[in-house]
Amino acid sequence: MPKTITAGTSPKIILHSINGDLSIVGWESMDILVKGDEDEVHLEQHEEEVLLSCEGDLSLRVPKAASFQIKTIGGDASVRGVTGNIEIKEVHGDLSIRDAGSISVGAVHADFSLRGAKGNLYVKSAYGDVSIRDVEGDVVLDSVADDLALRGGRGNIKVNVGEDVVVYLDPKPDGEYSITAGDDILLVLKPDANATLTMQGDQIVVDWPGVKKEEEVTERTIVLGNGSARITLQAGGDVRVTNKADAGYSADEFGNFAGLDFDWSGFGERISRQVEQATARAAKHAEEAARRAARYARHAAHSGRGFVFDWNIGAKGASPAPQSSSEPVTEEERLMILKMLQEKKITAEEAERLFSALEGGK
Repeated sequence: MPKTITAGTSPKIILHSINGDLSIVGWESMDILVKGDEDEVHLEQHEEEVLLSCEGDLSLRVPKAASFQIKTIGGDASVRGVTGNIEIKEVHGDLSIRDAGSISVGAVHADFSLRGAKGNLYVKSAYGDVSIRDVEGDVVLDSVADDLALRGGRGNIKVNVGEDVVVYLDPKPDGEYSITAGDDILLVLKPDANATLTMQGDQIVVDWPGVKKEEEVTERTIVLGNGSARITLQAGGDVRVTNKADAGYSADEFGNFAGLDFDWSGFGERISRQVEQATARAAKHAEEAARRAARYARHAAHSGRGFVFDWNIGAKGASPAPQSSSEPVTEEERLMILKMLQEKKITAEEAERLFSALEGGK
């Protein structure tokens, strides 16, 4: 049911509840184009304020200067090219934002990816991996459950992350940066950085010309240049600081950044991890892989691929139970499963069960 309305160049759009996936794209037109099932979309307009809810998937084309207040999204959400303020209370799937203004998010229950924001970013809770690039304002992440990849922030930064953090930073004069991680931190700075670094971790490695190497230290403070920016790093694992942009070739090995659409090629090799931590995370990553595969299967079913899964995730991983199948395994599906196996997100046994499910249990 495509429907077009006009609410000015900078409408305020309030989304109460979207039970399916949400897609928002900013365009030059003053019109708002609403796409969704006619029986599922509910719309009200009061001059420049538009109220929407949808029992299924919803797609919107809006003026670029539109602002959003969004209560709940039941599936995944994608926002592109909207320069007004964006406030989101809760997203139950993945959240992807590109080229936006200021952003405030209450909770993302899967992965969050942001590239390009003119204002500030605030996230209260993110329960998956987070990838952030090119934010002109401040970045505040109260709680990230998994890994964080951050590059190009121009404002102050304060983040609290459950697992690994990789940060590529050009600190501004008198800037304040606080990074707390449950596991390892890799910080890459420009060679001419001016910063005072205060660091705590199981092991601290500073790979920097003119800075003396110290073995087996768990706390350290160093001054680079005039020391004007203040950087605090607190890690439950190791801390590594370097000015080498080509410090390695795969941040995927440093943390679980697969599937985040973030190019971290050229980053440092994986910082050593205690065996106990690696063992504990292996089971968790298998569950995350199963969740992502289940989401992929749901999208495939929506697009008419002809199969759906009933997933039961236990301590040993995922057990897919095929409900119906009418097509053989495609090359795309095989590559997806083999990629997860190669990245050790699933075991060989789990890969076999996935192939079996896609083939209808044959």
